[in-house]
Amino acid sequence: MTAQSPLLDYRNGVYAFDAAYVRPLMAAIHLVVDTGRVAVVDTGSNASLAPTLDALATLGLTPEQVDYVILTHVHLDHAGGAGAMMAAFPQARLVVHPRGARHMADPEKLFAAVEAVYGADEARRLYGRLVPVPADRILSATDRQRLPLGGRELEILHTPGHARHHLCLFDHASRGAFTGDVMGLSYRELDAGGRPFLFPTTSPSQFDPQDMRQSIDLVLSYEPEALYLTHYSRVVPTKTVMAQLLRLLDGQVAIAQAEAHAPDRERRIRESIGALLVGELRANGCTLPDRDVLNCLQVDIDLNAQGMLFWLDSSAPA
Repeated sequence: MTAQSPLLDYRNGVYAFDAAYVRPLMAAIHLVVDTGRVAVVDTGSNASLAPTLDALATLGLTPEQVDYVILTHVHLDHAGGAGAMMAAFPQARLVVHPRGARHMADPEKLFAAVEAVYGADEARRLYGRLVPVPADRILSATDRQRLPLGGRELEILHTPGHARHHLCLFDHASRGAFTGDVMGLSYRELDAGGRPFLFPTTSPSQFDPQDMRQSIDLVLSYEPEALYLTHYSRVVPTKTVMAQLLRLLDGQVAIAQAEAHAPDRERRIRESIGALLVGELRANGCTLPDRDVLNCLQVDIDLNAQGMLFWLDSSAPA
């Protein structure tokens, strides 16, 4: 690993490193390691393969020791590198929600959906060419399914809310939950005095606030000692941190409902979500200049606004 992207060792068989996606500390890839066997959790983009190989080498591990590549969901900042990794890890099985499995075997429609959000040129710049995964190497993971890894077990939890094809992974040995996006985002540069800033991601196109709340409750029912977020890594789920997440979820829903019939509702929702997040961030003690805050949050603010519009339209009476 490089000095710019150190391998984080949480001393419990869990490791994290930067996925080399868009900017430093935006997306993490996690490794779970037990008695020489490895699970890779989320894959970033094709560019993430190189740092993943570096992380394995740093730990004295080989690609043949990877048993699983596990996707929390198939949004491409989590799954864009899956095909490249599966080609590099000959013994691995790709673990994915049943709703996402076909998109890994044939990613054409998945990439078209990403182009619709980002535009064709930006989608290609971010993700390159998606590599299909052979169907016989894909495990469509059922809810509460347990995967053996060395001497530990990893339990699959189906957790819709951010997306209907979302799952979380609970590691019974470390008491850690790998939560993708359903438990929110927490960028390390926004920490203040050791306090994380945890906020929901309501990006299109399958956001549902009731499902998200139920999924959050499910993960917390396992009493995790830590949440391992893709954006970005370890957060301790204290009552204060979780209250912040739910408060901001409710706040975004209230904004969308208040602006549902405004003629310029997308702009108004986007601006109000931005103000909500920045206000909560300041209350949390963050003193970064506004420019740096917006550099960190603007893409998420835009996507959250789009997700709220999707939810408004999909939940409206016919």
